[in-house]
Amino acid sequence: MKKGFLALCIITLLLAFKEQKKITIHSIGDSTMCDYDQRYLSGFGGENYPIRGWMQQMPQFFTDEVIIKNSARSGRSSKSFKDEGWWQKVINAVKPGDYMFIMFGPNDEKTDTLRHTDPQTTYRKYLVGYIEETRAKGGIPVLFTSITRRKFDKEGKLLPNTFEAYAAEVRKIAAEMKVPLIDLNVKSRELVQQYGPEASKKLYLYIEPGKFTKLPKGKKDDTHLSGAGATEIARLAAEGLKELKLPVAKYLK
Repeated sequence: MKKGFLALCIITLLLAFKEQKKITIHSIGDSTMCDYDQRYLSGFGGENYPIRGWMQQMPQFFTDEVIIKNSARSGRSSKSFKDEGWWQKVINAVKPGDYMFIMFGPNDEKTDTLRHTDPQTTYRKYLVGYIEETRAKGGIPVLFTSITRRKFDKEGKLLPNTFEAYAAEVRKIAAEMKVPLIDLNVKSRELVQQYGPEASKKLYLYIEPGKFTKLPKGKKDDTHLSGAGATEIARLAAEGLKELKLPVAKYLK
């Protein structure tokens, strides 16, 4: 009886130690990054509605030694994510050695006062705050520029995004504060341009008329990602981690 109890205690301790040794990645951002549960999918389109966030697809690129806690929220800017209390929940859970993936931009350019920030002032202030608070907890911040929108000119060339000033500020902050940067804006633009005007539709939320009862006329969305698109962006993010030679990259498959 005692031997059995002792063995059980040892197994429990070993499992607990193994869990402690796992790497945790927290992520904060917007709808192109967030998880979409079945309730959301059913509410907006129906069963098998194809929208996905790229961070939702990241687990497939890591071994089971990595825990991903994706806290990105649809519609949030760097400002509203903190003002609404989402950030406090995330930072409360950060432990020394945890990673923090940060990506905001497109919603920051919205004109409403709840979300709008100025690239060089308020946007910078919120990003710097996320970085400093993460570092204060012993965490490792990683900055990401926002993924491109799919918009081509008549010659088939991908047009600049309206949030370019925000992406530029992320690059400046990364350089000044020595924060690892994965320029998903550049990487995703190269990807979408390579696919071209027609084939790139499969990366985004293009739904044929009649496929979903709630969308009888279909949908053409050049901002949000399909499952295929989110997986491709996640692949680019994994590629970026390897290029930076961050310690977490050794857990990539």
